[in-house]
Amino acid sequence: MRPRNFDDELDDTPAFSEAVTLLRNTSSGLYCDAGDFYIDPWKGVDYAVITHAHSDHARIGSRNYLASEEGRAVLQERLGPESRIESLPYGKSITRNGVTISFHPAGHILGSAQVRVEYRGEIWVASGDYKVEAEPTCTPFEPVRCHTFITESTFGLPIYRWRPQAEIFADVNGWWRANQAAGRTSVLFAYSLGKAQRVLAGIDPSIGPISVHGAVAKLLPHYAAAGVRLPEVQSVETFRAAEGRGLVVGPASIDGTPWLRKFGEISKAFASGWMQLRGARRRQALDRGFVLSDHADWQGLLSAIRATGAERIWVTHGSTGPMVRWLKENGWEAQALVTRFFGEAANGKEEAEEKEP
Repeated sequence: MRPRNFDDELDDTPAFSEAVTLLRNTSSGLYCDAGDFYIDPWKGVDYAVITHAHSDHARIGSRNYLASEEGRAVLQERLGPESRIESLPYGKSITRNGVTISFHPAGHILGSAQVRVEYRGEIWVASGDYKVEAEPTCTPFEPVRCHTFITESTFGLPIYRWRPQAEIFADVNGWWRANQAAGRTSVLFAYSLGKAQRVLAGIDPSIGPISVHGAVAKLLPHYAAAGVRLPEVQSVETFRAAEGRGLVVGPASIDGTPWLRKFGEISKAFASGWMQLRGARRRQALDRGFVLSDHADWQGLLSAIRATGAERIWVTHGSTGPMVRWLKENGWEAQALVTRFFGEAANGKEEAEEKEP
């Protein structure tokens, strides 16, 4: 891939025949000329429409933000109290300069949304990140009919096919119980926003005490306020009194830190879609790897694309080349959309999600 200078306007906006171009790629991100707003801009802009609060989509520095009502609190937590954030319930719309904007559930994390943009009868949808399998920590994905669909492809290869969540959590619970029998504390690495809460919602809390790292703990009240039911978590001091029985959930950045050494003998695991790659667990010196992603797998991506009814597909993040090739071979107009966040290497996308803004 040739290097690109992101200080200049990009020339990579796909040019589809006979298509009204509602969005185009710029040095600040995806821009709507008619409505004068950006979607998930990389730089500070006047008006930013945000799909969700992960830091590769929500950047500090814009004057005004618009987000889903479900995701406003976690976005404010990440951007800071000084950030001006307006919000809309899913399915409700506002109009800017004749362009109608609305949010629709993406099923990725709490408050994640697809952005529907309509102007003079032309409808585009920017999906942000999404997963199609429903779970209890966020509103499930809903397909939105459109003419042009901008899809992620973080796991856009046929090798990525997720097992049912019930099976994965049965494995997690079994690992936890085995560690209890051996007198080891179970430490499960999971991204602090989205994945950690999904883990908490899926495990069996009757097995033993649960504690979380502070990066996870500060987000739990926002989930509770949104009506998401999660098990009770203990303070580190209380948790340590039950040596070798409990589960700790926190980001991978705590690995090897003094904070983690408080728990004595441990067994380490990681919950991520990247655990499907052979060797990923070994490279990170993990005892277990659980294939649990907040992104759609290959079949999920294809089913979501079909459900939109779109004729034109822009593909961004991750495995764009194979996805574009497959779509073209199967009758769609498709082209890759270059972004600042490539996510080509294993862990690239989800590591970006874990960085604090």
